[in-house]
Amino acid sequence: MTDTTDADDRRLDGNAAAGVLSEVLAVDPTTAMVTCAHCGGRAALGAHLLYADAPALVLRCPTCTEVVLRCASDEAGLRLEMSGVLLLSAPPAG
Repeated sequence: MTDTTDADDRRLDGNAAAGVLSEVLAVDPTTAMVTCAHCGGRAALGAHLLYADAPALVLRCPTCTEVVLRCASDEAGLRLEMSGVLLLSAPPAG
C-alpha cells in the first residue's frame, strides 16, 4: 500500500507546536527526566551537576559528567543549548 498524502499537505509552521511545547516547558524542570546523549544515563534534571560560576549555567550528567545543557541569560535574552540531551521527559500534569 502506498501513501498518497503529499508531505506539503501535512506540514504546518512551528507555531502549531506551541500548545504541546508550552506543556513541556511549563513543568518543574527539576522533575524532568533527562537521557544523556553521551552515555545514555537517565536522571532527573535536579540530580545533574550544576556549574554556575561560568558565563552560563552548565549542567553535567551525574553518570559520565559530560555537558548536557547550557543556559545563559543577559540583556539579549535567554539561550538554551541542549545538545547533550538525547531525550527530555516531563511528568504528566497533575
